[in-house]
Amino acid sequence: MSRYAYDTTRRTLIVTWGTGLGDVATVVAELSSEIDDVRIQRLAQALTEFSATAWRTYTHPASAAESLKVNAEGWRRQEAREALSRAPDALINPNLPRAGMMIQPYVPTEEAAHGVGRALHAIADAALRDVIVSEVRSEIDALERAELGDLTGRARQAVLLSREGASPVQVEAADRLLWQNPLDAEALFTEVDPVAAGVAAAHWLQAAADVAAGQSGLDPTVVVMEADNIEALPHRTPTTVLEMMSAGPNPYATVTRLIRGAMAAAEGRVPDLDALLEQIDEIDDLTRELGSSSRANEALREEIRTTPLDPSRPARDLLEDLLLGIRGCWLLYQQCADTAGEENVGEAYEQSTAAFVEALRAEARSHRSRLL
Repeated sequence: MSRYAYDTTRRTLIVTWGTGLGDVATVVAELSSEIDDVRIQRLAQALTEFSATAWRTYTHPASAAESLKVNAEGWRRQEAREALSRAPDALINPNLPRAGMMIQPYVPTEEAAHGVGRALHAIADAALRDVIVSEVRSEIDALERAELGDLTGRARQAVLLSREGASPVQVEAADRLLWQNPLDAEALFTEVDPVAAGVAAAHWLQAAADVAAGQSGLDPTVVVMEADNIEALPHRTPTTVLEMMSAGPNPYATVTRLIRGAMAAAEGRVPDLDALLEQIDEIDDLTRELGSSSRANEALREEIRTTPLDPSRPARDLLEDLLLGIRGCWLLYQQCADTAGEENVGEAYEQSTAAFVEALRAEARSHRSRLL
Protein backbone atom coordinates (compact mmCIF):
# COMPACT_ATOMS: atom_id res chain seq x y z
CA MET A 1 0.00 0.00 0.00
CA SER A 2 1.03 3.59 -0.51
CA ARG A 3 1.66 5.84 2.47
CA TYR A 4 1.13 9.58 2.42
CA ALA A 5 2.97 12.12 4.54
CA TYR A 6 3.21 15.86 5.07
CA ASP A 7 6.67 17.40 4.60
CA THR A 8 6.39 20.31 7.01
CA THR A 9 9.64 21.93 5.84
CA ARG A 10 8.76 22.13 2.16
CA ARG A 11 5.00 22.15 2.74
CA THR A 12 4.39 19.32 0.32
CA LEU A 13 2.24 16.22 0.37
CA ILE A 14 4.31 13.18 -0.57
CA VAL A 15 3.54 9.54 -1.29
CA THR A 16 5.85 6.58 -0.72
CA TRP A 17 5.64 2.89 -1.54
CA GLY A 18 7.87 -0.14 -1.25
CA THR A 19 9.64 -1.81 -4.17
CA GLY A 20 11.44 -4.75 -2.62
CA LEU A 21 14.63 -2.66 -2.77
CA GLY A 22 13.56 0.04 -0.36
CA ASP A 23 10.87 2.67 -0.61
CA VAL A 24 10.53 5.36 -3.25
CA ALA A 25 8.79 8.71 -2.84
CA THR A 26 7.31 11.38 -5.04
CA VAL A 27 5.66 14.73 -4.45
CA VAL A 28 1.89 14.71 -4.85
CA ALA A 29 1.21 18.39 -4.31
CA GLU A 30 2.72 21.64 -3.13
CA LEU A 31 0.49 23.11 -0.46
CA SER A 32 -0.71 26.64 0.06
CA SER A 33 0.43 28.40 3.22
CA GLU A 34 -3.23 29.11 3.93
CA ILE A 35 -3.95 25.42 4.66
CA ASP A 36 -3.34 24.58 8.31
CA ASP A 37 -1.15 21.60 9.24
CA VAL A 38 -3.89 19.59 10.94
CA ARG A 39 -6.08 19.52 7.83
CA ILE A 40 -3.13 18.46 5.69
CA GLN A 41 -2.28 15.63 8.09
CA ARG A 42 -5.88 14.48 8.08
CA LEU A 43 -5.80 14.39 4.30
CA ALA A 44 -2.58 12.33 4.37
CA GLN A 45 -4.15 9.92 6.86
CA ALA A 46 -7.33 9.57 4.78
CA LEU A 47 -5.32 8.86 1.62
CA THR A 48 -3.25 6.21 3.41
CA GLU A 49 -6.43 4.55 4.70
CA PHE A 50 -7.92 4.60 1.22
CA SER A 51 -4.82 2.95 -0.23
CA ALA A 52 -4.95 0.25 2.45
CA THR A 53 -8.58 -0.60 1.75
CA ALA A 54 -8.04 -0.46 -2.01
CA TRP A 55 -5.05 -2.82 -1.96
CA ARG A 56 -6.98 -5.22 0.27
CA THR A 57 -9.14 -5.91 -2.79
CA TYR A 58 -5.91 -7.09 -4.45
CA THR A 59 -4.67 -9.23 -1.55
CA HIS A 60 -8.17 -10.61 -0.87
CA PRO A 61 -9.72 -11.07 -4.34
CA ALA A 62 -13.30 -12.23 -4.66
CA SER A 63 -12.10 -15.14 -6.79
CA ALA A 64 -10.30 -16.62 -3.75
CA ALA A 65 -13.42 -16.66 -1.55
CA GLU A 66 -15.51 -19.79 -1.11
CA SER A 67 -18.78 -18.20 -2.19
CA LEU A 68 -20.01 -15.21 -4.22
CA LYS A 69 -23.58 -15.49 -2.93
CA VAL A 70 -25.23 -12.33 -1.62
CA ASN A 71 -23.73 -11.29 1.73
CA ALA A 72 -21.08 -14.02 1.53
CA GLU A 73 -17.40 -13.10 1.85
CA GLY A 74 -16.80 -13.26 -1.90
CA TRP A 75 -19.81 -11.00 -2.57
CA ARG A 76 -18.52 -8.41 -0.08
CA ARG A 77 -15.08 -8.50 -1.67
CA GLN A 78 -16.57 -7.99 -5.11
CA GLU A 79 -18.61 -5.05 -3.82
CA ALA A 80 -15.45 -3.47 -2.42
CA ARG A 81 -13.59 -3.97 -5.69
CA GLU A 82 -16.37 -2.53 -7.84
CA ALA A 83 -16.71 0.49 -5.55
CA LEU A 84 -13.23 1.65 -6.57
CA SER A 85 -14.69 2.89 -9.84
CA ARG A 86 -16.82 5.32 -7.81
CA ALA A 87 -13.92 6.65 -5.75
CA PRO A 88 -13.15 9.76 -7.88
CA ASP A 89 -16.76 10.92 -7.63
CA ALA A 90 -16.73 10.37 -3.85
CA LEU A 91 -13.75 12.70 -3.61
CA ILE A 92 -15.67 15.42 -5.42
CA ASN A 93 -19.07 14.81 -3.82
CA PRO A 94 -18.44 13.21 -0.42
CA ASN A 95 -21.07 12.31 2.12
CA LEU A 96 -21.11 15.14 4.67
CA PRO A 97 -22.75 15.50 8.09
CA ARG A 98 -26.26 16.91 7.94
CA ALA A 99 -28.29 17.71 11.05
CA GLY A 100 -25.86 15.71 13.14
CA MET A 101 -26.06 12.60 10.96
CA MET A 102 -24.10 11.27 7.99
CA ILE A 103 -24.53 8.47 5.47
CA GLN A 104 -21.70 5.93 5.75
CA PRO A 105 -21.50 3.14 3.15
CA TYR A 106 -21.00 -0.42 4.37
CA VAL A 107 -18.47 -0.97 1.58
CA PRO A 108 -15.02 -0.13 3.06
CA THR A 109 -13.42 1.18 -0.15
CA GLU A 110 -16.37 3.47 -0.80
CA GLU A 111 -16.36 4.85 2.74
CA ALA A 112 -12.58 5.35 2.59
CA ALA A 113 -12.99 7.38 -0.61
CA HIS A 114 -15.65 9.52 1.07
CA GLY A 115 -13.20 10.02 3.93
CA VAL A 116 -10.69 11.52 1.51
CA GLY A 117 -13.47 13.64 0.03
CA ARG A 118 -14.39 15.01 3.47
CA ALA A 119 -10.76 15.88 4.17
CA LEU A 120 -10.64 17.76 0.85
CA HIS A 121 -13.94 19.48 1.62
CA ALA A 122 -12.48 20.77 4.89
CA ILE A 123 -9.50 22.23 3.01
CA ALA A 124 -11.71 23.77 0.28
CA ASP A 125 -9.00 24.10 -2.37
CA ALA A 126 -10.28 23.21 -5.85
CA ALA A 127 -6.82 22.93 -7.38
CA LEU A 128 -5.65 20.55 -4.65
CA ARG A 129 -8.85 18.52 -5.03
CA ASP A 130 -8.13 17.99 -8.74
CA VAL A 131 -4.59 16.88 -7.95
CA ILE A 132 -5.82 14.38 -5.34
CA VAL A 133 -8.44 12.98 -7.71
CA SER A 134 -5.64 12.35 -10.22
CA GLU A 135 -3.53 10.79 -7.46
CA VAL A 136 -6.30 8.39 -6.46
CA ARG A 137 -6.80 7.41 -10.09
CA SER A 138 -3.06 6.61 -10.27
CA GLU A 139 -3.35 4.41 -7.19
CA ILE A 140 -6.29 2.51 -8.64
CA ASP A 141 -4.49 2.15 -11.97
CA ALA A 142 -1.48 0.63 -10.17
CA LEU A 143 -3.75 -1.86 -8.45
CA GLU A 144 -5.43 -2.82 -11.72
CA ARG A 145 -2.08 -3.36 -13.42
CA ALA A 146 -0.92 -5.53 -10.53
CA GLU A 147 -4.04 -7.66 -10.96
CA LEU A 148 -3.00 -8.23 -14.57
CA GLY A 149 0.55 -9.17 -13.56
CA ASP A 150 2.18 -5.88 -14.58
CA LEU A 151 4.34 -4.89 -11.59
CA THR A 152 5.99 -1.82 -13.07
CA GLY A 153 5.94 1.69 -11.65
CA ARG A 154 3.71 2.16 -8.65
CA ALA A 155 2.30 -1.35 -9.10
CA ARG A 156 5.67 -2.69 -8.02
CA GLN A 157 4.58 -2.34 -4.40
CA ALA A 158 2.71 -5.61 -4.93
CA VAL A 159 6.05 -7.46 -4.52
CA LEU A 160 5.71 -6.81 -0.78
CA LEU A 161 2.13 -8.01 -0.45
CA SER A 162 0.74 -11.43 0.40
CA ARG A 163 -2.20 -12.40 -1.79
CA GLU A 164 -4.67 -15.25 -1.56
CA GLY A 165 -4.19 -16.03 -5.24
CA ALA A 166 -1.49 -15.69 -7.88
CA SER A 167 -1.45 -14.36 -11.43
CA PRO A 168 -0.54 -17.00 -14.06
CA VAL A 169 1.50 -14.29 -15.79
CA GLN A 170 3.52 -13.77 -12.63
CA VAL A 171 3.98 -17.51 -12.06
CA GLU A 172 5.40 -17.77 -15.59
CA ALA A 173 7.74 -14.84 -14.92
CA ALA A 174 8.96 -16.41 -11.67
CA ASP A 175 9.51 -19.76 -13.40
CA ARG A 176 11.70 -18.03 -16.01
CA LEU A 177 13.79 -16.37 -13.32
CA LEU A 178 14.34 -19.70 -11.58
CA TRP A 179 15.29 -21.31 -14.86
CA GLN A 180 17.97 -18.68 -15.37
CA ASN A 181 19.54 -19.31 -11.97
CA PRO A 182 17.76 -21.71 -9.60
CA LEU A 183 20.42 -21.22 -6.91
CA ASP A 184 20.41 -17.42 -6.88
CA ALA A 185 17.04 -16.05 -7.94
CA GLU A 186 17.27 -12.74 -6.06
CA ALA A 187 15.09 -11.02 -8.65
CA LEU A 188 12.12 -13.02 -7.34
CA PHE A 189 11.98 -10.58 -4.42
CA THR A 190 11.93 -7.44 -6.55
CA GLU A 191 10.33 -8.29 -9.89
CA VAL A 192 7.35 -10.57 -9.25
CA ASP A 193 4.45 -11.11 -6.88
CA PRO A 194 5.81 -13.16 -3.93
CA VAL A 195 2.90 -15.61 -3.94
CA ALA A 196 3.42 -16.36 -7.63
CA ALA A 197 7.13 -16.62 -6.93
CA GLY A 198 6.32 -19.06 -4.14
CA VAL A 199 4.26 -21.21 -6.50
CA ALA A 200 7.14 -21.41 -8.97
CA ALA A 201 9.65 -21.99 -6.16
CA ALA A 202 7.55 -24.87 -4.79
CA HIS A 203 7.66 -26.49 -8.22
CA TRP A 204 11.44 -26.09 -8.37
CA LEU A 205 11.82 -27.29 -4.78
CA GLN A 206 9.99 -30.51 -5.69
CA ALA A 207 12.29 -30.94 -8.69
CA ALA A 208 15.36 -30.27 -6.52
CA ALA A 209 14.16 -32.72 -3.87
CA ASP A 210 13.65 -35.40 -6.51
CA VAL A 211 17.17 -34.82 -7.86
CA ALA A 212 18.70 -34.91 -4.37
CA ALA A 213 16.66 -38.00 -3.50
CA GLY A 214 17.95 -39.77 -6.58
CA GLN A 215 21.52 -38.98 -5.56
CA SER A 216 21.13 -39.80 -1.85
CA GLY A 217 18.59 -42.62 -1.89
CA LEU A 218 16.38 -40.75 0.59
CA ASP A 219 12.70 -40.00 0.26
CA PRO A 220 12.15 -36.57 -1.36
CA THR A 221 10.10 -35.36 1.60
CA VAL A 222 13.05 -35.66 4.01
CA VAL A 223 15.95 -34.33 1.94
CA VAL A 224 15.74 -30.77 3.30
CA MET A 225 15.69 -32.06 6.89
CA GLU A 226 18.74 -34.15 6.07
CA ALA A 227 20.46 -31.12 4.55
CA ASP A 228 19.93 -29.30 7.85
CA ASN A 229 22.62 -31.62 9.24
CA ILE A 230 25.04 -30.12 6.71
CA GLU A 231 24.10 -26.48 7.13
CA ALA A 232 21.51 -24.85 9.40
CA LEU A 233 18.35 -24.38 7.32
CA PRO A 234 14.74 -23.38 8.01
CA HIS A 235 13.69 -26.89 7.04
CA ARG A 236 10.20 -26.99 8.55
CA THR A 237 8.38 -25.00 5.86
CA PRO A 238 10.08 -26.61 2.82
CA THR A 239 9.41 -30.02 4.35
CA THR A 240 5.78 -29.12 4.97
CA VAL A 241 5.44 -28.04 1.33
CA LEU A 242 7.04 -31.24 0.06
CA GLU A 243 4.78 -33.36 2.28
CA MET A 244 1.68 -31.51 1.14
CA MET A 245 2.57 -31.89 -2.55
CA SER A 246 3.41 -35.57 -2.09
CA ALA A 247 -0.19 -36.02 -0.93
CA GLY A 248 -1.55 -34.69 -4.19
CA PRO A 249 -2.01 -30.89 -4.27
CA ASN A 250 -0.07 -29.03 -6.95
CA PRO A 251 2.27 -26.11 -6.12
CA TYR A 252 -0.48 -23.51 -6.60
CA ALA A 253 -2.92 -25.20 -4.23
CA THR A 254 -0.20 -25.90 -1.67
CA VAL A 255 1.24 -22.40 -1.59
CA THR A 256 -2.07 -20.54 -1.60
CA ARG A 257 -3.40 -22.76 1.19
CA LEU A 258 -0.42 -21.91 3.38
CA ILE A 259 -0.62 -18.21 2.51
CA ARG A 260 -4.35 -18.02 3.23
CA GLY A 261 -3.83 -19.76 6.55
CA ALA A 262 -1.14 -17.28 7.57
CA MET A 263 -3.26 -14.31 6.45
CA ALA A 264 -6.13 -15.65 8.56
CA ALA A 265 -3.79 -15.98 11.55
CA ALA A 266 -2.68 -12.37 11.02
CA GLU A 267 -6.32 -11.35 11.41
CA GLY A 268 -6.62 -13.26 14.69
CA ARG A 269 -8.45 -16.26 13.24
CA VAL A 270 -7.50 -19.94 13.53
CA PRO A 271 -6.97 -21.12 9.93
CA ASP A 272 -7.18 -24.86 10.61
CA LEU A 273 -8.81 -25.73 13.92
CA ASP A 274 -8.54 -29.49 13.35
CA ALA A 275 -4.78 -29.26 12.80
CA LEU A 276 -4.37 -27.10 15.89
CA LEU A 277 -6.40 -29.51 18.03
CA GLU A 278 -4.31 -32.39 16.68
CA GLN A 279 -1.15 -30.63 17.83
CA ILE A 280 -2.66 -30.11 21.26
CA ASP A 281 -3.75 -33.76 21.48
CA GLU A 282 -0.21 -34.86 20.64
CA ILE A 283 1.13 -32.67 23.44
CA ASP A 284 -1.45 -34.06 25.86
CA ASP A 285 -0.47 -37.62 24.95
CA LEU A 286 3.21 -36.84 25.55
CA THR A 287 2.34 -35.12 28.80
CA ARG A 288 0.76 -38.31 30.07
CA GLU A 289 3.80 -40.32 28.95
CA LEU A 290 6.57 -37.98 30.07
CA GLY A 291 4.98 -36.03 32.88
CA SER A 292 3.93 -32.40 32.98
CA SER A 293 7.33 -31.22 34.25
CA SER A 294 9.24 -32.72 31.34
CA ARG A 295 11.50 -30.26 29.51
CA ALA A 296 10.68 -32.05 26.28
CA ASN A 297 7.02 -31.44 26.91
CA GLU A 298 7.63 -27.73 27.50
CA ALA A 299 9.66 -27.49 24.31
CA LEU A 300 6.89 -29.14 22.33
CA ARG A 301 4.32 -26.72 23.73
CA GLU A 302 6.45 -23.84 22.49
CA GLU A 303 6.37 -25.38 19.02
CA ILE A 304 2.57 -25.18 18.68
CA ARG A 305 1.72 -22.77 15.89
CA THR A 306 -1.37 -21.82 13.93
CA THR A 307 0.79 -21.43 10.81
CA PRO A 308 4.36 -22.35 9.87
CA LEU A 309 4.77 -18.89 8.29
CA ASP A 310 5.33 -15.42 9.69
CA PRO A 311 1.79 -13.94 9.64
CA SER A 312 3.16 -10.42 9.21
CA ARG A 313 4.86 -11.32 5.90
CA PRO A 314 3.73 -14.81 4.91
CA ALA A 315 4.42 -14.73 1.17
CA ARG A 316 7.99 -13.46 1.43
CA ASP A 317 8.68 -15.69 4.43
CA LEU A 318 7.51 -18.73 2.45
CA LEU A 319 9.54 -17.71 -0.60
CA GLU A 320 12.70 -17.27 1.44
CA ASP A 321 12.31 -20.72 3.00
CA LEU A 322 11.53 -22.45 -0.29
CA LEU A 323 14.64 -21.01 -1.94
CA LEU A 324 16.73 -22.10 1.04
CA GLY A 325 15.10 -25.51 0.65
CA ILE A 326 16.41 -25.68 -2.92
CA ARG A 327 19.83 -24.76 -1.56
CA GLY A 328 19.49 -27.60 0.95
CA CYS A 329 18.86 -30.05 -1.87
CA TRP A 330 21.99 -28.80 -3.60
CA LEU A 331 24.02 -29.22 -0.37
CA LEU A 332 22.88 -32.82 -0.02
CA TYR A 333 23.61 -33.49 -3.68
CA GLN A 334 27.11 -32.07 -3.22
CA GLN A 335 27.75 -34.19 -0.16
CA CYS A 336 26.67 -37.34 -1.94
CA ALA A 337 28.80 -36.44 -4.96
CA ASP A 338 31.84 -36.71 -2.61
CA THR A 339 34.38 -34.41 -4.24
CA ALA A 340 36.75 -34.55 -1.25
CA GLY A 341 39.08 -37.06 -2.90
CA GLU A 342 39.43 -35.10 -6.15
CA GLU A 343 42.80 -33.52 -6.95
CA ASN A 344 41.20 -30.21 -7.89
CA VAL A 345 38.43 -29.83 -5.33
CA GLY A 346 37.33 -26.43 -6.64
CA GLU A 347 36.91 -27.70 -10.19
CA ALA A 348 35.11 -30.83 -8.98
CA TYR A 349 32.82 -28.65 -6.87
CA GLU A 350 31.91 -26.49 -9.87
CA GLN A 351 31.31 -29.56 -12.02
CA SER A 352 29.07 -31.08 -9.37
CA THR A 353 27.10 -27.82 -9.07
CA ALA A 354 26.71 -27.64 -12.83
CA ALA A 355 25.52 -31.27 -12.87
CA PHE A 356 22.97 -30.49 -10.16
CA VAL A 357 21.63 -27.44 -12.00
CA GLU A 358 21.41 -29.38 -15.25
CA ALA A 359 19.54 -32.24 -13.57
CA LEU A 360 17.31 -29.76 -11.75
CA ARG A 361 16.36 -27.96 -14.95
CA ALA A 362 15.62 -31.24 -16.68
CA GLU A 363 13.45 -32.40 -13.77
CA ALA A 364 11.59 -29.07 -13.59
CA ARG A 365 11.00 -29.13 -17.34
CA SER A 366 9.72 -32.68 -17.40
CA HIS A 367 7.14 -31.92 -14.69
CA ARG A 368 6.23 -28.41 -15.74
CA SER A 369 2.58 -29.43 -15.95
CA ARG A 370 2.50 -28.98 -12.17
CA LEU A 371 2.51 -25.22 -12.75
CA LEU A 372 -0.44 -25.21 -15.14
